[in-house]
Amino acid sequence: MESVTLTSSHWIYLTVIFTIFAFMIFRRDVVLPSIIGLFVLGWMFNSEAGFIDGAIGSGQIVFQAFLNAGVELFDIMLVIALMVAMLKSLQSQGADVLMIAPMKKLMVNTTTAFFVLGITMYLAATFFWPTPAVALVGTVLIPVAMKMGLPAMGAAVSINLFGHGMALSGDVVIQGATRLTSASAGIDSAILLPYTFMFSLIVGFVAIGISYYTIRRDMKKGKLKAEKPPIDIGNEKKKALPDDKASKEIAATVETGSPQGKYSRFLAVLVPASLIAIVALMVYRSVFDPDNAIQGGDATSLLGGTAVVLLIISTLCSQGTKAIEGIVSYIREGFFFAIKIFAPVIPIAAFFLIGHPDHAETVLGEGAPGYLFDLGNSMAQYIDGNTITLTFGIVIIAILTGMDGSGFSGLPLVGALSSGLGSGAGVDIAVLAGLGQVAAIFAGGGTLAAWAFGVAADAGIAGVKPIDLVRRNFIPVMTGLFVACIVAIMFFL
Repeated sequence: MESVTLTSSHWIYLTVIFTIFAFMIFRRDVVLPSIIGLFVLGWMFNSEAGFIDGAIGSGQIVFQAFLNAGVELFDIMLVIALMVAMLKSLQSQGADVLMIAPMKKLMVNTTTAFFVLGITMYLAATFFWPTPAVALVGTVLIPVAMKMGLPAMGAAVSINLFGHGMALSGDVVIQGATRLTSASAGIDSAILLPYTFMFSLIVGFVAIGISYYTIRRDMKKGKLKAEKPPIDIGNEKKKALPDDKASKEIAATVETGSPQGKYSRFLAVLVPASLIAIVALMVYRSVFDPDNAIQGGDATSLLGGTAVVLLIISTLCSQGTKAIEGIVSYIREGFFFAIKIFAPVIPIAAFFLIGHPDHAETVLGEGAPGYLFDLGNSMAQYIDGNTITLTFGIVIIAILTGMDGSGFSGLPLVGALSSGLGSGAGVDIAVLAGLGQVAAIFAGGGTLAAWAFGVAADAGIAGVKPIDLVRRNFIPVMTGLFVACIVAIMFFL
């Protein structure tokens, strides 16, 4: 292994990382220390230019770092914006409700109610992102599930683990989380995606299985009882969200009381059929025609382009000649939602991306060191091939980063650490980064942080307390992460 000489700037970079950790542990936002870290590194890189030129250069580097992160993330922001815009256009016709209405007929008892509710949430979250999906699925199906005898806590656990846990951490369609992690790790998202999908299923299946068992057990003991549905299922057009902070956020992406339009049934069939056809094509080519596989950026482009076509069709159906102006409002709302998600992530990603040599040269200039890579290679001698320490260490770090309640803000750190430590220890970076991504999002995206929006939204829709939902999730999710760690270690053997 090539010897690495660490400079004062490397130690500054490491100090900023520890500072970010401290901020996360105390549940403070980490954007400011990330920006300050960029300023300091920029100043040190331009220290020989003099005080004034150094100050100018450091400011320019901060901007270049933001721009570099924005370029890396914009395609994901764009596809999320277009998907949300399309969903908003469907709401004007009431087609969004019709898309999932057939799932009601599958709910015949508590068991089917639990799994049908969760699987529907998984599918909706996979294609439309969990935040819009939780209100859509929750307001339509939770009342039916509770009528079948499923307790409110059971409904909350189902949509939470399937949606903000398994679907968001795997992120197999939109690939927002995967692209963010892969960019920080310096690997192609197509290489990372199979591992994030696999680990999300492992953690999800274990957590869901244990949770279902404990819910059934507590129902038999009388600890959990079916309550009256919080929403009048006899009059769904007047459905109402719980009056809490989470519901106000949800209202930004999901409207209530949308009447069914003339083309609602047509759109309710067209949209899911189109999206399922795209996924089927991706899977088919990946398996049977790998030379023409649609992966990574190509998959994102196809999904985004399809969303635009469906948005146009839906807007024309709902607004006719007024679609020329109407489509603008849908796109505006979609971009507002996407930017609100990624605005705090970009400064954090900007800092951790310069830990990779390629991004460091893009931001700082030719000859710039990849700070985190160099630190990882230096620390590799202490790891000495101990894959157990490395695997459990990255999961612990990922969980800590998720404690800020976002899940996404920790992905740049997880990806960068996986690349730096993994390359130094000679292990598969994709396995390590995939495991770290799943752990970070399950923790903060989320299922383990009571203050995370995912937990608050799912608990609010079901009418339970977020802290109670987190307590019930803790052992199942931690068990799932432990099993995932064992599987990851087997890959390293």
